[in-house]
Amino acid sequence: MKKLLLLTILSLFLISSCNSTIEKAQKKDTFVADNYTKKEVDIAMRDGVKLHTTIYTPKDNSKKHPILMQRTPYSSAPYGEGKMKTKIGPNVHLMKELNIVVYQDVRGRWMSEGVYDNMRAYLPNKTAKQSDEVSDTYDTIDWLVKNVENNNGNVGTWGISYPGHYATISTIDAHPALKAASPQACIGDFFFDDFHHNGAFMLSYFRAISLFGTYKDTPTDSAWYSFPKMDSQDQYQFFLDKGPLKNLNEYFQYDKLDVANTEKDKNRIDDFFWKEITEHPNYDSVWQSKGIIKHLDKVPSTVATMIVGGEFDAEDLYGPLETYKAIEKHGKENYNTLVFGPWDHGKWARSTVENYVGNYYFGDSISLKFQSDIETKFFNHFLKGNGDKNSGLPEAYVFDSGKKEWKSYDVWPPKNTVKENWFLSANQELTSDKKSTEKINFISDIKHPVPYSEDIKTVFTPRKYMTDDQRFAARRPDVLVFETEVLTENFTLAGDILAKLKVATTGSAADWIVKVIDVHPADSEENNQKLQDHLKMSNYHLMVRSEVLRGRFRNSFEHPEPFIPNKKTDVNIKLQDVFHTFKKGHKVQIQVQSTWFPLIDLNPQTYVDNIYKADEKDFKTQTHSVFTDSCIEFSVLK
Repeated sequence: MKKLLLLTILSLFLISSCNSTIEKAQKKDTFVADNYTKKEVDIAMRDGVKLHTTIYTPKDNSKKHPILMQRTPYSSAPYGEGKMKTKIGPNVHLMKELNIVVYQDVRGRWMSEGVYDNMRAYLPNKTAKQSDEVSDTYDTIDWLVKNVENNNGNVGTWGISYPGHYATISTIDAHPALKAASPQACIGDFFFDDFHHNGAFMLSYFRAISLFGTYKDTPTDSAWYSFPKMDSQDQYQFFLDKGPLKNLNEYFQYDKLDVANTEKDKNRIDDFFWKEITEHPNYDSVWQSKGIIKHLDKVPSTVATMIVGGEFDAEDLYGPLETYKAIEKHGKENYNTLVFGPWDHGKWARSTVENYVGNYYFGDSISLKFQSDIETKFFNHFLKGNGDKNSGLPEAYVFDSGKKEWKSYDVWPPKNTVKENWFLSANQELTSDKKSTEKINFISDIKHPVPYSEDIKTVFTPRKYMTDDQRFAARRPDVLVFETEVLTENFTLAGDILAKLKVATTGSAADWIVKVIDVHPADSEENNQKLQDHLKMSNYHLMVRSEVLRGRFRNSFEHPEPFIPNKKTDVNIKLQDVFHTFKKGHKVQIQVQSTWFPLIDLNPQTYVDNIYKADEKDFKTQTHSVFTDSCIEFSVLK
C-alpha cells in the first residue's frame, strides 16, 4: 500500500513538473502574440516597386518605441493574418523590452516585387528614379517613421550573414532616423566571402547556389528554388568522381532542379548565379561592382555601428573584419566598435549555454553574455538613451580563444602589437631566425587531394572544420609541417597574419593553403562531451586560422597569370585576424599544402583561362616546392 502511495505521489509530481514545463514553454512561445500586433504592408520604393514588410508593434502604447529593422533575402515569414514569429528582434531582451520590430523581404525575394540581383551593386550617383539597396533601405525607413504609430523616430538595423550585409548597406548614405546598425557576419565581397576565398571557388557551397540564382519575378510565399541532390553521403568521393567543374553545370538547369522548363539543352545554364560565377572567374567589373567595403567612406558619423563576427566563422570572416576596418579608416568621428568572439556562423544569436565550435569547447554563457551585456546595451543607448559616444562599451570586445577569456581594447588590433617573422626551416622547424635557404618538395596528386576534414559526410555549408584536429593532415606526405619547440611562455597573436611564401612548381598553376595550428600538450586531459569518439585532446592540433590563395591571383585578382615552371616565386597570403594565446607547454605549427578538397575546387595545376571550363586533360599531378626563406608574419601582442 505504501509502495502504491509513493508511486502515485511520484506520478503526480512528474505530471505536475511536466505540465509546469509545458506551461512555461507555451508562455514563452506566445510572448510575441500576447504583447505585439502584426501588420503586413507593401511599401512602394521610389521606382514604384513594392517591398513586402512585416511590422510587429507593441500593444503597450503608453510610450513611444524605437524601430529595429532587418531586411532579408531569407523570408519575413510567417505570412498571413494571425501568423506570428515566436521570437523577434536581435535577442530575447530586446524583444521583451517591447521595441517595434520590422522584417522586410528585399527586392525580388519572397513576397516582394521586382527581380533579385545577388549582391546588388550600389549606385553612388543615382537619378531620381534609379534604385539600389541603399535607396530601398532609405525609402523603407522614411515610410516607417512617418507611418508606424508610437515610434520615437529612432531606427536601428541588424542582421546576420546576408541580412548582415543589408545592415551594412543601411549605413551608407543613411536616413537621418537611422541611429544604430549592427552588421553581423556581414558579407563584404563575394570574391572573398562565402563562395570564393581569394579567387578559389568554395566547392563545398555548390548546393547553396540555387538558393540565390533561381529566377523569380512575381511575389510568392513558397520556395521557388530546389537544391541539387547528391547521390552519395561521401562528398569527397562525389566531387572527385564528378571531375572538372563544368560537369556540375547539369545541376543548375531548371529541368534538373524539378522546375518546369520545356527546353532540354544540356549545355544551358539557367541558374543566373552559377552562370555569373562560371563566366567571371576573375575579379572583374561584375564582382568589383558588388563589393561593398570600398563604399564605407559614406557612413555618416550620425550612425553608430557595432560589427560582430565569429573567430571561427567559415562563411563570413572577411566581411565583418574588413567592414570594421573600413569604417574605422574613413570615419574618424564615427562611433564604430567590434565584437569578435569564439563562434561559428551566427552562434552568438543562439540561447545555448555551452559554447562549442565543432570538437572544441570555449566556455559557458558566452553568447548569452553578449546578448544581455553588449548587444542590448548598444541598441538601448543609441535608440532609447542620449546616444552619445559614452555608451559604456569598449571599442573592441574580443575573445582570446587560447586563454578562453574576453578582453577589452581601445583600438583593434591593440596598440602594443609588433610584427614578427617566423621562418619555415628545414627539419619541420618554425624558427624566429632564417637558418638556410633550402627547397622542400612534395607531390600534389590530382587524384588524391588533401581532404579538409576526415569526416565522411555531406554538408550544406561546412562549419565544424574551422576547429578540427589537423593531425590527419599533418601525417600526409603532401602537407608540409613546421612547428616550434614546446613554448616556455605564452605567445599571443592579435591581428592579421601574412604568409610570405617562396614557392615553385613543375606546372603552370597551383593553389596554396596555409594553416596556423595550436598543438596541445601530450598530457592534456581536458576532453569534453562533444569530442568525437576517435579523438583525444592529448596532442590535439587545433586549427586557429587558415586560408587559400589561388596562385594565379598572387599579383592581381583582376589579371591572373601563370607560374613559370620551376621558377622561384613569391606568393603572399593574408590570413584574417586572430586573437589567440598559444599557452606555455603548447607548440605553434604551420601547415602548407596545395589542395583542400572538396572545401575548394581542384586546381588543374596547368594554367587555363577559366577553371570552370577546364577539361579532364588539363588536370595534371605536379611537384611543388616551398623554400625555407619563406616566413609567416605574425602580429604578436607584447
